[in-house]
Amino acid sequence: MQQSDDLGHVHFCLFARKISNRRSQEIAYFSYDDEHNFRLDDSSMQYYYPPQPSQLPLDLSAGFETFEKLNDAPDEHLDALLDTIVALEQNTQKKCEADIVTWRGMMTKIVTAPFDMLNGFEMNATYFQGTIFIEENNSYKNAQKEIQKNQRMPPGMPSQDMMAYWGYKFEAVSVIPNAWGETSREKIEGRIHEVVNNKAQYCSVVRTGFGRVKLVLGGEVDAIWDSKPVRKEDPINWVELKTTAELVNDKEKLKYERKLLKFWAQSFLLGVPKIVVGFRDRDGMLLRLEELETHGLPGKVKREGRGSWDGNICINFTAAFLECKINPFNSLYCCVNFYQG
Repeated sequence: MQQSDDLGHVHFCLFARKISNRRSQEIAYFSYDDEHNFRLDDSSMQYYYPPQPSQLPLDLSAGFETFEKLNDAPDEHLDALLDTIVALEQNTQKKCEADIVTWRGMMTKIVTAPFDMLNGFEMNATYFQGTIFIEENNSYKNAQKEIQKNQRMPPGMPSQDMMAYWGYKFEAVSVIPNAWGETSREKIEGRIHEVVNNKAQYCSVVRTGFGRVKLVLGGEVDAIWDSKPVRKEDPINWVELKTTAELVNDKEKLKYERKLLKFWAQSFLLGVPKIVVGFRDRDGMLLRLEELETHGLPGKVKREGRGSWDGNICINFTAAFLECKINPFNSLYCCVNFYQG
């Protein structure tokens, strides 16, 4: 599917009942280690511990030349997610029931589609034993990345690679591998000098849903605020870490408001309740941090912003889109049409 050029070209109607989305609940997890090897454990889970005010401003460009960067061009398909689901089914002796299984990244693009006028996407889907397995078309994704990478930056602006690194550096200086009481002061203070490696990841697998559609999603989680609750059904205090330019003018404020759409979608899909945004200047100096509650972002945009997106429309659109995918010829309450601009 490719993104329409105009929201007015995406029409959807919902009938019969109000659409709601279920709270995401973790049912399994897995890790990638420092070499990006798959592990059925939580060994790569990180704990949130931000840089102290005395350390700011902090140079997010430091260490760029030694960055251990993951090569994400190869198509990993749904392999790690499916291996984790198979292990879950073997442990519980129950089938993991879902209408759709996919990555959080794929769902984010669907959720934000009504208001994202810049980024297109294509997806592949396979129907097997009552479940639709969806993944992003990797060739299209890589082609779009190459186009973006080759764009000429304005004079004085850093490269796309450098700006991406700033985000990973912010994560590296905001997390520790163990709870605070189990982490040495030397480890905490030495984070700013460590080699940044984005190959290691903790991935949460959650059960969630939109309207009638049951989903199982997998996606990376940046850090945990405290610790996992004893009761598995209780929500987990995950933290999503993001960076953005300091809001020095109206243009940057509008860009930030549009960024909040993706921040919100990524977080609520996995049940991440808190987002920490690191504001930096155009040279990559981290200036300040701000904590945002995921559930409050749609209201914040409506009250304080320009109304560039609406969370209710995103949820209703997603429910309608998914309903028509799992039951395209007998849908009682939705219809979705896409037209190329």
